Amino acid sequence: MAAVLLCFLLASPVLLAASSPVSGSNNGTVPLVLWHGMGDSCCNPLSMGAIKKMMEEEIPGIYVLSLMIGKNVVQDTENGFFMDVNQQVSLVCSQLAQDARLKGGFNAMGFSQGAQFLRAVAQRCPSPPMKTLISVGGQHQGVYGLPRCPGESSHICDVIRKALNSGAYSDMVQKHLVQAQYWHDPLNDDLYKKHSLFLADINQERAVNETYKKNLQLLEKFVMVKFLQDSVVDPVVSEWFGFLKTGQAKETETLQESLLYKEDRLGLAAMDKAGKLVFLATEGDHLQFTREWFNANLLPYLR
Repeated sequence: MAAVLLCFLLASPVLLAASSPVSGSNNGTVPLVLWHGMGDSCCNPLSMGAIKKMMEEEIPGIYVLSLMIGKNVVQDTENGFFMDVNQQVSLVCSQLAQDARLKGGFNAMGFSQGAQFLRAVAQRCPSPPMKTLISVGGQHQGVYGLPRCPGESSHICDVIRKALNSGAYSDMVQKHLVQAQYWHDPLNDDLYKKHSLFLADINQERAVNETYKKNLQLLEKFVMVKFLQDSVVDPVVSEWFGFLKTGQAKETETLQESLLYKEDRLGLAAMDKAGKLVFLATEGDHLQFTREWFNANLLPYLR
């Protein structure tokens, strides 16, 4: 999404400059790992590059790692559409484990689909430890629709829509289309639980993986940001871990109303009671916010 942070950038034109690499010690700061969203890349100066640069300005000495999935920016962007999510998560887990600057722990911030991917990292790979996870417009209960895919990728979006409509849970689509791996069809709940390669697994929709549950509860904070005029995520309550009620596609339920919460299959109820879950909302469309809002609402969790 080359223009997903338009409002942010208009408020902070200095962020258009490319960021420089960080070296040396962290000066006592907590490192930050970023994972971009669909149609974006690690280093786009209009999005992730701007966030990286801004963090280095706001927290001098911080080490910021913006994840690149692939050997270059082109591969990184394409892999956000076509590379198996479980493989992506595995690659990231290896990369983080091998980075000496992260061995003491790190904070993580995921944008759109990058948020649920980083949650999978927290659940599957507790070393090095993730301290705080900030989900910026992440779809933690998946999506049931792609009403506005990134405009600059319109051809790819058309292909994705056709594939999802024709058979989101077929082996071919599941294995080769990222968005199918967090497609959540409330009208076909059994198919979703049986054939979803990624989301049904990390959301404990089948047998409960106690390791996933234990690892997620190691987080100090799990911050979820919802965009009140979001035209990309459907349903938008997925950004707060809510979703459509099973068996129909109109009424939604909150996380707290869901079976996932009531049975505490992920440990989210326990985290909620412990004050570890933070629900934030902001005006605007998907991933659009100002630097002032970011500094006031998210920066405190990263210092």
